[in-house]
Amino acid sequence: MSTKRDYYEVLGVVREASNTEIKKAYRKLAIQYHPDKNPGDQEAEDRFKEAAEAYAVLSDGEKRQRYDRFGHQGVGGAAGAGGFDPTIFADFSDILGDLFGFGGGGGRRRRGGGAPGADLRYDLTLTFEEAAFGTTETLRIPRLEGCDTCGGTGAAKGSNPVPCSTCGGQGQVRFSQGFFTVAQTCPQCNGEGRMITKPCATCSGAGRVEKERSIEVKIPAGVDSGSRIRMTGQGEHGRLGGPSGDLYVVLRVEPHETFHRDGADVLSEISLSYSQAVLGASLKIDTVHGKETLDIPSGTPHGKVFRLRGKGVERVNGYGKGDHIAHITLEVPDARSLSDEQLELLRQLAELEDRPVRKGIFERLKKEILG
Repeated sequence: MSTKRDYYEVLGVVREASNTEIKKAYRKLAIQYHPDKNPGDQEAEDRFKEAAEAYAVLSDGEKRQRYDRFGHQGVGGAAGAGGFDPTIFADFSDILGDLFGFGGGGGRRRRGGGAPGADLRYDLTLTFEEAAFGTTETLRIPRLEGCDTCGGTGAAKGSNPVPCSTCGGQGQVRFSQGFFTVAQTCPQCNGEGRMITKPCATCSGAGRVEKERSIEVKIPAGVDSGSRIRMTGQGEHGRLGGPSGDLYVVLRVEPHETFHRDGADVLSEISLSYSQAVLGASLKIDTVHGKETLDIPSGTPHGKVFRLRGKGVERVNGYGKGDHIAHITLEVPDARSLSDEQLELLRQLAELEDRPVRKGIFERLKKEILG
């Protein structure tokens, strides 16, 4: 290319992009324009080399600083002859794994070393009160653990694993791919760098067996549905000394027949009669902390909200508690459920308010009630 484009433009990132964003952008372009995926396409090959050159500069802190100050002249020759340096691929087996389909396993496992254990998930259901106040639960977790018979080696007693003949114990094999060399996980030993000639009878050479363990987990007060608790190292054991995975406890909170949650706040509905709303009242209402007194002032309308400070649940990631929020609903009874005396009082009230009432309604209701 006779005229070089701006490296940030090549990768499609802003000048303030982080190293992670730069690597992600380059990975996408490398996969899209790799020559093996675009055989005979010169434009794709040029774009691939252009992206590699841009990444070689912007992924290096010192080169990027010079480029930001002086442009292409500040990094002249830094990317190798012809503007492309194939050695930049040496440290990115994960990118090459995406290109050639071997998943980058060599980058996640130490060469010839142990593989990490898998993470596990456990779904735990809590009552509303358990979530509000916290609890301790004992979980029964089936997981893979190191075999006691062979000590996790996978080899029978009295025997030892031998170096893999395919990779020479390296866990990787190398082959030429176009103009650079690719390191791929050894297909013979799956990256372990060793082979077992006499497998352990207990674990069949796997080095791990399934066991069920009791694990105690403390649930903090204030958790809600969707909360996750990470228990480091409580997942499956790794192979050949690899680290254990983690256990993730995912919580679900059962609904309550009276209360609802809104973060750390607890919501409830309080039903008032017409006389309580007009005259006011002092009520004992239920909260998660027990009975509390709620003073209803005279003239309280339907939909009024009262807040009892600190009567909600604990804030998991903060201090203090939420509030109890009481929503007022006005109870309007069916006239047919009222006594003669109540109906008469309502009639008198209607007359005092000088508000018309449908003629004969009280007499009709009396007949319906009395039969």
